[in-house]
Amino acid sequence: MEKVAVIGSSGLIGKHIVEELLEDNSICEIRLLVRRTSPFNDSRIRQVVVDFNNQQKLQDALEGCDHIFCAIGTTRKKTPNLKEYRKIDFDIPVTAAQVAVKTGAKGFHLVSAIGANSKSMNFYSKMKGEVEDALSNLPIPQIGIYQPSLLLGKRTEKRIAESISALIMPLFSFLIPSDYKPIQAKTVAWAMVRDARRETSGVSIYRFSAMH
Repeated sequence: MEKVAVIGSSGLIGKHIVEELLEDNSICEIRLLVRRTSPFNDSRIRQVVVDFNNQQKLQDALEGCDHIFCAIGTTRKKTPNLKEYRKIDFDIPVTAAQVAVKTGAKGFHLVSAIGANSKSMNFYSKMKGEVEDALSNLPIPQIGIYQPSLLLGKRTEKRIAESISALIMPLFSFLIPSDYKPIQAKTVAWAMVRDARRETSGVSIYRFSAMH
């Protein structure tokens, strides 16, 4: 890997992706596509403020990147309007992947969710499945799709329901099917960077066991 881009670098997994990438001395540039800049003290990090609705600006931002990591997402609490929700969780990753085809990226690595299924009756699962379907049909040499269940890790925002689940679920982990076990956000990020280095070909889907 030489130049990489991260979409969603301010999120729980996104922050860990940046940390993992900074450990790799073979990377000369880590391009963060952001809505607003934040302080970083590493010279390899370049922040690019992007209007994700502008495909040309997005293409300019991704030009020359070998691998793209997409960990963007919102919540119903933050974005109760389902159309706006879809613009973030569907439009941004799909458009970025389509642009990645034009820019000649070697790999696109997406954070999805366990249970993603485009035929699901559940809005969230259906949307995540539709994103996966759209990506899987694109001619990108390496596509990695990561399907975590409940994410563990320190968030900047409070999510009461998730905090309670994070405390309770590990106690009953032995009863939970493997793919649905809670997982550390750092583990997901590590797996994404690990698999990008491998530069395998085709579409690969990673669940709990594969991410460990």
